[in-house]
Amino acid sequence: MFKGTQSYIATQDLQVAVNAALTLQRPLLIKGEPGTGKTVLAFELAKALDRPLIQWHIKSTTKAQQGLYEYDAVSRLRDSQLGDARVHDISNYIVRGKLWEAFVTEPTPILLIDEIDKADIEFPNDLLLELDRMEFHVYETREVIKAKVRPLVLITSNNEKDLPDAFLRRCFFHYIRFPDPDTMVQIVGAHFPNLKHDLLREALTTFYALREVPGLKKKPSTSELLDWLKLLVAEDLSPEVLRSKDNKITIPPMAGALLKNEQDMHLFERLAFMARRGS
Repeated sequence: MFKGTQSYIATQDLQVAVNAALTLQRPLLIKGEPGTGKTVLAFELAKALDRPLIQWHIKSTTKAQQGLYEYDAVSRLRDSQLGDARVHDISNYIVRGKLWEAFVTEPTPILLIDEIDKADIEFPNDLLLELDRMEFHVYETREVIKAKVRPLVLITSNNEKDLPDAFLRRCFFHYIRFPDPDTMVQIVGAHFPNLKHDLLREALTTFYALREVPGLKKKPSTSELLDWLKLLVAEDLSPEVLRSKDNKITIPPMAGALLKNEQDMHLFERLAFMARRGS
């Protein structure tokens, strides 16, 4: 039963989703804004359940077959030219993928398939059978690799592209909503237990106001808030520095921790300049 950890605040609906996936033995598909703790959830879940974690970070070039195994024909050819006796056993050239590792690792691990939407649209479909049956066939050695116990598969997506319906049917889905201020206070408290209340209040006011600025290309995330707070604490800034005068828009100190592209920085600078002119 997962209830979060000391360093990871899991909302009630997220706890329900994780425990439902464990009960159903279905892959858990987690979506949400970047920086809302999707990937970190896998680490904290492994810690809470005392299981090993196997990570498969997906790129645009990743193929589903790589998660099963790869046959290293180049190495075998090179060894045959050198007269190496290893060439007579083809299993010496089978490289295990992350799914293979997850199927045979003991105790039963947690498999993180991170950012599945980065891959080609066919990638999820190519894993349907393997994730459903928890087995696959190695053609070169004519063996079947099957999980004795189904690992918990945690799949994250940033919603960059739609996933196939057939794949979605096999998953338990949960969307991590952006934390409300009360939940954010708990999250910050887990990372900065000694943070002054006044500084936290002003920082959160500034942070949520920044997220509501119209036209912002990339809203600051939870992880960026934590980075910003770390800088504020390191610089020992007072809450007054963050307090907006007369509710006017002002550029927060060390805004580079929150705003991550020049368009947003310029937008905020223009709004602050207009606010000063209008005062």
